[in-house]
Amino acid sequence: MPVKRKIPYSNGHFFITFTCYNWLPLIELTNSYDLVYKWFDYLKQQGHVITGYVIMPNHVHATIAFSESGKDINKIIGNGKRFIGYEIINRLKIKNELVLLEQLSKSVNNSDRKRGKLYELWEDSFDWKECIGNAFIEQKLNYMHQNPCAGKYNLAATSEDYLHSSAKYYGTGEQGIYPVTNYMQLEDIDLTKVRKNV
Repeated sequence: MPVKRKIPYSNGHFFITFTCYNWLPLIELTNSYDLVYKWFDYLKQQGHVITGYVIMPNHVHATIAFSESGKDINKIIGNGKRFIGYEIINRLKIKNELVLLEQLSKSVNNSDRKRGKLYELWEDSFDWKECIGNAFIEQKLNYMHQNPCAGKYNLAATSEDYLHSSAKYYGTGEQGIYPVTNYMQLEDIDLTKVRKNV
């Protein structure tokens, strides 16, 4: 799902999606949900706010309010994918997944290989939408929270039952595995460093 255009802002609230190469279930295979949480922790340390997420076996959806950090948001997300990807490769090596590692290695295109890339872990880019207005944010949260219950995945009976998601918090008020900030609280947070979206 190549992004059609670069995020032209240095801050703001965005719905983002990034996907494992060829939709392979690399996150599930290597039990790398914790790596996404570590990336979220890093983002929080940098002053960004996680307002929602779902981590699927082969892709990640998240709503994130990026504060002004002087860094390009595309680069922030790219670095996150790189950090997660390195550790996924390490875990594949530990699991002795030689056939899969060879497949991921052969999938690297020549120009990337010349730059030193060894494995193709992710689809080329990521998808994003700016979160403008509560109705849009709620639509995106509902979309991603329902993802695990979709017929294709069928990972949980209800969205609140799926562990790697903020659906439990938005449905019951009780935080799940990873605590998020309710998007409605963004108005109460010091947003002097975050571009207003309303």
